[in-house]
Amino acid sequence: MSQQSTVEGGPAIRATRPHRHRGIRARWWVVLAFMSPFVIGFSVFTLYPVLTTMVYSFTNFQAGSLRRVSWVGFQNYTNLFVGPNASRFWVAVGNTMWMVVVMVPCQTIWALFVGWIVTRMKHGAKIYRTLYYLPAMMPVVAGALAFLVMLNPAGSVNALLSAIGLPEPQWFGDPAWAKPSLVLMRLWMVGNTMVIFSASLLDVPVQLYEAADLDGANGWQKFWHVTLPSISPVIFFSVLTGVIYTFQYFTEAFVVSGASNSATVWSSHLLGYPQDSLYFYTTGIYEQGFNYFKTGVASAMAWLLFLVIFVVTLVFIRAQRRLVYYSGSNE
Repeated sequence: MSQQSTVEGGPAIRATRPHRHRGIRARWWVVLAFMSPFVIGFSVFTLYPVLTTMVYSFTNFQAGSLRRVSWVGFQNYTNLFVGPNASRFWVAVGNTMWMVVVMVPCQTIWALFVGWIVTRMKHGAKIYRTLYYLPAMMPVVAGALAFLVMLNPAGSVNALLSAIGLPEPQWFGDPAWAKPSLVLMRLWMVGNTMVIFSASLLDVPVQLYEAADLDGANGWQKFWHVTLPSISPVIFFSVLTGVIYTFQYFTEAFVVSGASNSATVWSSHLLGYPQDSLYFYTTGIYEQGFNYFKTGVASAMAWLLFLVIFVVTLVFIRAQRRLVYYSGSNE
């Protein structure tokens, strides 16, 4: 009896399958229609330029030039290391690495310290947090110009230093002080990271501190063995995003270098003032692409930067297995 009903129901079941397939295809068309603005925008404004720069990096293409484009292979890449302008390339690499090694730890430690201060305050914590977060909302160019005014040799900071009898640096006009001045600017604008750290500090379980108190741990031991492991995922996130951002550091240095220059020097497109101390890797990409219109060289530099950031990110992700503690992990 069951076999007969199954046989009799077979044609009916098979008859419904084309209708079901047509319904699925109709729903897919609706999904694609809603996704089409993103797909088209991503393809035209992201995917196509990225693939185009990859091709350009292996050619001698120059934007705006009528010269015939020819394939040069890895010549653009090798010239970066051993070409006629290799010394300037290594200056850019050195300045960028200085910022990564110095600025990223400084901004992470400072944001953690400020976040800890906010969590320890009993009165006015919301006001203090808001005031410290406001610079993070300021446009980068406006913040750079504000620091140019404050750190001017005749500005308010040097006036204060003179009043208390301390030396008055030239700040952005001195090669020895130019990059530290950018670090100070970055410390002023770490409100986003500060908010994340303050939230992670408040999320540390109180039971862990109570257990540490029972074991007789002092303040430093509780911070080292309880607080840091508990917020290690946030520290990892802050350091990784800071490294990626600093490898691409451009806007602040470009604004400061251009505004600090005299009109005569700036008209000659000399970037990195003073004495190439603010000449970073992305500044070199800008110089090759928009000053000299060497699109092939600029594309090669951009792809080399992408590979470096990609490798560094992989190293960080591998290292987090040993350095980062996740409370929900079974490892």
